[in-house]
Amino acid sequence: MKQMSEQRIDAAAADNAAPLSTYQEAADWINSLIPFGVRPGLERMQLLLERLGNPERRLRFIHVAGTNGKGSACAYLTSVLLKSGYDVGTFTSPYITKFTNRFQYNGQDIPEETLRDLSNMLKPHVEEIAATDLGSPTMFEVSTAIAILYFAKVTFPDYVVWETGLGGRMDVTNIVSPAISVITNVGHDHMDILGDTIEKVAWEKAGIIKPGVPVVSTATQPEVIAILKEKAAQSKSTLYLLGEQFHYESIEVQEDRQTFRFRGPFRAVEPLEISLNGAHQVANAAVTVMALEVLRQYNALLVDDEQLNDGLRSAAWPGRLEMVSREPRILLDGAHNPEGAQTLAAALKSTYTYKRAHVMMGMLENKNHTKTLRHILPIADSLIVTEPDFRKKMSAESFASIVREIAEEIGSSVNLIVEPDWRAALDRLKQLIGEGDLGVVTGTLYLISDVRAQLLHITDSEKGW
Repeated sequence: MKQMSEQRIDAAAADNAAPLSTYQEAADWINSLIPFGVRPGLERMQLLLERLGNPERRLRFIHVAGTNGKGSACAYLTSVLLKSGYDVGTFTSPYITKFTNRFQYNGQDIPEETLRDLSNMLKPHVEEIAATDLGSPTMFEVSTAIAILYFAKVTFPDYVVWETGLGGRMDVTNIVSPAISVITNVGHDHMDILGDTIEKVAWEKAGIIKPGVPVVSTATQPEVIAILKEKAAQSKSTLYLLGEQFHYESIEVQEDRQTFRFRGPFRAVEPLEISLNGAHQVANAAVTVMALEVLRQYNALLVDDEQLNDGLRSAAWPGRLEMVSREPRILLDGAHNPEGAQTLAAALKSTYTYKRAHVMMGMLENKNHTKTLRHILPIADSLIVTEPDFRKKMSAESFASIVREIAEEIGSSVNLIVEPDWRAALDRLKQLIGEGDLGVVTGTLYLISDVRAQLLHITDSEKGW
């Protein structure tokens, strides 16, 4: 790894007389900023990066936004670039296992001591900005700054795969000028912050489109497409849209293997293969191929077809249609909004075979529970509602009352079980799964993280946004 010497980082930390002596202290300090909440805007981030000498200007970014699928697209992009011999930085959120997951270089988490040292470099600047009228930088702003420092001053990747946190226009990741922008799709999520209509959400997502920077999208709704086209025209950016400039067609579908053909403005490629499940993952792979094709055409990116196929096939994304147990069969999928629930339901119908589906689900308070449940209830023989171990959780009983209402409305005879303790709920799920049945754990990724750690015996699991 092309690392900054430990001496240089340690010297920088010493110059700031930083008090953080361990990784855990650094993680605790960053998480202590959570109460400052989500405060859309770039002013604090701009000031913080100016103080650091604008290190983001040294990096080449692939900026990825979208309601669903952006994490999978980041996984595909990272995998293909790595298979093609490039050094790759990847910044994603939330994380499933550990805080360090969100900062990766060539597929490996940031070392704990490096995160500690970079936190020490940042801390004095954060505290000085906190004393101004701008107020303290948030947890996500500090995390984003750590990612930039890690890539610009420690690892020096050829490309940084850069996932938005929330929205796009006012998301702090929008501080960068990318080589290409990717918008996977636009759906009903975070509408309490991004806007109460799909058009308002689309306008926020379209905010990552930069002047002259090409953009690729799999958005399908006419009202969303209209906004993307308007924003691209204003920015004089070329828009590559699924169904117009590029297309894909599924060839074969089976569990853990899908093949498809891709046709774009520069060429056609087939067959391509992925191991991630669900028809939506073919769309995520297709938007990845189109983005790489644009970079091949205009940025001299070198990716041959064997590397492309190898990278797509080997891409993995934890907690999304992930079969974590075979005896009994338990599938994890973080379907926390209507679009995610719809793709989960579609995958259960098209990809998996089973006698009965037993679903365990927990949600946060600020989600569209009603529309999400309309997709989940028709595919569930049993539904165990529980509570994620997170401060914004919805109580199991409150969630159950919505389930009863929707079940009566659609005529569902689902076997409803209310168990607030997620560990006890997981035990109940295991007991329900008979021979030939399938267990599904879904809802918020905070629940998925805990269940995944329990089933895979991961002892150092953390979770967070």
